[in-house]
Amino acid sequence: MFLNYLKEFSLRKALKNSLLDVKSSVFSGNIKTVGLVVDASHFAGTELLVKDLIANGIVKENIDLLLYKSKANIDFTTSVTKLEAFHLNWKGQIKNEAVNDFITKEFDLLINYYDIEKSILLIVTNESKAKFKVGFSTIDKRLNNFMIATNPENNKVFIQELFKYLKKLNKI
Repeated sequence: MFLNYLKEFSLRKALKNSLLDVKSSVFSGNIKTVGLVVDASHFAGTELLVKDLIANGIVKENIDLLLYKSKANIDFTTSVTKLEAFHLNWKGQIKNEAVNDFITKEFDLLINYYDIEKSILLIVTNESKAKFKVGFSTIDKRLNNFMIATNPENNKVFIQELFKYLKKLNKI
């Protein structure tokens, strides 16, 4: 228990230092590939979220999932990567090759579908090479290019707002 607290403290410090030099990027193209980071320990509707993305014109083969603490098997043709707490070392580095492949993939859109700040999820979002990042307004403002003020249980509202503004920004 005490070691978990120390590890969390160490990770928060490393994350705070890495957020000092965050550079915003400008993405001007259309969205074709989507990365989806989901905290499955607090949200059980991942399948509905993926179906809503597909219904709004995203090809399901272009959707990659990163699920944190997921015990469910997702039955889609999408690529699913599972993220666990032991994948992260004390220095804030991820030691899983599949997770690192997800992070280095240059998605057109990265959807950070979590509203509770957990160090491992924040590190994944910060290190992601995605061109445009979207998340909830309760998460650190430096991580996402666009934030939506709702909660994860309202996935329909989140998707509606996301695609409404993506159309206004000429991203789709």
